[in-house]
Amino acid sequence: MSQHAEQAAAFVLHSRPYRETSLLVDLFTLEHGRISVVARGARRSGSARRFTLQPFQALHVSWAGRHELKNLSQAEVPQVMAPLVGKALLCGLYANELLQRLLQPADPHPRLYLYYTYLIQELQQSADLEGALRTFERQLLENLGYGIGFSHCHPGCYYQYDTQQGMIEVTADRGCYTGTDLLAIAEDRYETVDVRRAAKRLMREALAPLLGVKPLKSRELFIKTRRTA
Repeated sequence: MSQHAEQAAAFVLHSRPYRETSLLVDLFTLEHGRISVVARGARRSGSARRFTLQPFQALHVSWAGRHELKNLSQAEVPQVMAPLVGKALLCGLYANELLQRLLQPADPHPRLYLYYTYLIQELQQSADLEGALRTFERQLLENLGYGIGFSHCHPGCYYQYDTQQGMIEVTADRGCYTGTDLLAIAEDRYETVDVRRAAKRLMREALAPLLGVKPLKSRELFIKTRRTA
């Protein structure tokens, strides 16, 4: 019996060698979420897929298979995308690793897909890298059901983040967040240094319980790159 082929817009998150001539590719798709496919023969000399199945490349793909690991049928490139370099590359690797670690297979997140598309566009243009990354992290938490509630935050008040209760109002203390900064984060306004610092710390606090104790390879690479710069 022939298998029904699925198709979708997708981004490559990661690819690695599989058996002698194939690639194992993790995709983030618009309609189906994260899926893993085998690109058979993609590592053979002369195979165009060797160059198209690269991280951050947008594709139109089709696949078939009844099991979690699918067989890639087609991978068309609607537009060749400029490679990410420098800090933009490190930010992209970090975002891809978050999706690989936190998304369940075949769990659609079309809204998150649009924010990921926005992030990649910002990284390619080397625009507001930090603001785009914080926006993506916040949307990732929202889509996973771990959104940070900001509705009760007020300017002039101070808050601490609790993984179970969210933002808790406290008296002014070292290490707490200001209501002004939190409201700016809620609206993705990262114009000031204070807001950027607060957003980076808050997103790291919120993501830590989901990621567990296993360190992020992209974060280790960023630290190593900064030390050797």
